[in-house]
Amino acid sequence: MSAAALDEQYDVVVVGGGAAGLAGAVALARMRRSVLVVDAGQPRNAPADGVHNLLGREGTLPRELVAAGRAELAGFGGTVVEGRVASLERSSGEGEPLRFAVVLEDGRTTTARRLLLAHSGTDVLPPVPGLADLWGSRVLHCPFCHGWEVRGRAVAVLSTGPMTAHAATLWRNVSDRVVVLSHTGPDVDAAQRGQLEAAGVEFVDGEVAAVEPLAGERQGDGGGVRVELASGAALEVAFVVAASQVRIDTALTHALGVEVTDVEVMGSVAATGAVVVDPVGATSVAGVWAAGNAAAPMATVPAVAAAGMQAGAAMTMDLAHEDLAAAAAAVRDVELAGAAR
Repeated sequence: MSAAALDEQYDVVVVGGGAAGLAGAVALARMRRSVLVVDAGQPRNAPADGVHNLLGREGTLPRELVAAGRAELAGFGGTVVEGRVASLERSSGEGEPLRFAVVLEDGRTTTARRLLLAHSGTDVLPPVPGLADLWGSRVLHCPFCHGWEVRGRAVAVLSTGPMTAHAATLWRNVSDRVVVLSHTGPDVDAAQRGQLEAAGVEFVDGEVAAVEPLAGERQGDGGGVRVELASGAALEVAFVVAASQVRIDTALTHALGVEVTDVEVMGSVAATGAVVVDPVGATSVAGVWAAGNAAAPMATVPAVAAAGMQAGAAMTMDLAHEDLAAAAAAVRDVELAGAAR
């Protein structure tokens, strides 16, 4: 069965159909702009048990949120196609109205007047056996995303960088037992360690060899995690906290000439390839906007949805002004042609 044909041109093509891309597309479609969202159907937060802090949609499964967003977009006349964008390039000449050639991996092509980059990133985890298998369920990263669900249960913070004390401080808000696993991370400042220990935070020295799930109710609902140390010792907790590095694919941004940057947190690179944007999502390249984790890798679902909507509004304004200028130019051309007769 062949894929559905695309229109010859759209006002906006959105790369990525997560919360940011869909929110931007809905904002555009509600203003009667033709919009196409190209999405591979693999949201970065797919492993999570639900979306949190999203007012009115607490606990919604990530894929259910995407499905709801797609349905809303369709109701306003927008289009979503499954797939990946293979290439983007400006197709208009200097001084001409902006146009971008869009090619999908399956060979379909179209043209866009504007582009919204809302592609996601990949979470690269510390190389501890078993960690990736439990990512999003029993291995967590963000207390604001998962803290309530962890409340009152034992949490082990895997130290791999300078954020360890900060993470332990935050997780202590929701957990009655926080254990810092020194692993490969730098030593926690003596003063900070003293404060944490005074608050009941435990420290376990030595590298972590592996983590594996515990079955049943040994650590409460959903089981827990057994942490095995290189020394042969082990401990059991409900959840492990680990920091990922977010890597954002830069193939499309580099092809367009869009400026990207690495994101540092406390002197450590937390993300690579983030698109540099202004307050409304405009990039360094005219006609190209970015929103969501493509531009803000550490942002949560509510924040990226807001950024997507804001970018969609800014793009609508940009297109509206271009349309007015084109209409005025057309009238002038007619008047000049009449005067020349």
